[in-house]
Amino acid sequence: MIGKVIGALVGREIDRRDGSGGLKGALTGALIGGGLRRMGPLGMALGAAYVGKKALDRRRMMRRGY
Repeated sequence: MIGKVIGALVGREIDRRDGSGGLKGALTGALIGGGLRRMGPLGMALGAAYVGKKALDRRRMMRRGY
């Protein structure tokens, strides 16, 4: 279950970077989520670290007023 959530968050971050939205982010998140689950705990840690880094970057940008 946690793997699916992390996969969805990674897909959302990729979709935000792309700018369009919709199906591409969902499919990418599903594929990446499956790959991260196959990597085991290391994959989950990498996916969570990616999402955390993007969230931290977004928070810093909002504080600076960009």
